[in-house]
Amino acid sequence: MPEQRVEAVERALVILEAFADAPPHLALAELARRTGLYRSTILRLAASLERFGYLHRDGDGRFRLGPTLWRLGVLYQNAFDLADYVRPVLREVVDELGETAAFYVRDGDRRICLYRVNSDRTVRSHLEEGAELPLDRGASARILVAFAGGKGKLYDEIRSRGVYVSHGERDPEAAAVAVPVLGPGGALAGALGVTGPRNRFDRAACARMAKVLAAKAASLGRALSGGGARAGRSEG
Repeated sequence: MPEQRVEAVERALVILEAFADAPPHLALAELARRTGLYRSTILRLAASLERFGYLHRDGDGRFRLGPTLWRLGVLYQNAFDLADYVRPVLREVVDELGETAAFYVRDGDRRICLYRVNSDRTVRSHLEEGAELPLDRGASARILVAFAGGKGKLYDEIRSRGVYVSHGERDPEAAAVAVPVLGPGGALAGALGVTGPRNRFDRAACARMAKVLAAKAASLGRALSGGGARAGRSEG
């Protein structure tokens, strides 16, 4: 079935998205540059956005976001449940890789297994949600420290590679692969990883795991940030 799209709606959303990494006030010329839309198109859509409180135009002609977005943001925060986003991703990771998947967050000098989905395999690593683990060893721990500004050559390399593989750091019989999940504004939301017996984590397997995890983490990060596709220049 063909994807259903309403171009006018998408263009209006692109206008709002232009403020994501911009000053609070934008001139028409800057909006056109950031969105790739014609000025006439922006003015037409901006009139509707302003009518519903999504956009406001100051006396000097510059635009800023309107109060309706704040109201919707509050409603979203009240309804937001991180688990709704993370659990399906963990299930996908387990289905694709066959190893236990978990999502970790940092809590002081410890890391917390916030969510996990255990592998269906007989021989596996079993994790409990809420488990506290050290922050000085293990793949997820290294990722959490590195992407929270950890100092040193090791963490510089982890940030450069975007992934960390551990063999026997916490448990001599276990191995793990983890990547960062970056949320709104590129802030670290947590670490996404898989763990299992060391004999199943050879170089080729780890490379595949890293690729799958990176793709899932990117998708999860976009979902947490509310990101969407941007429309290109088009008259209408």
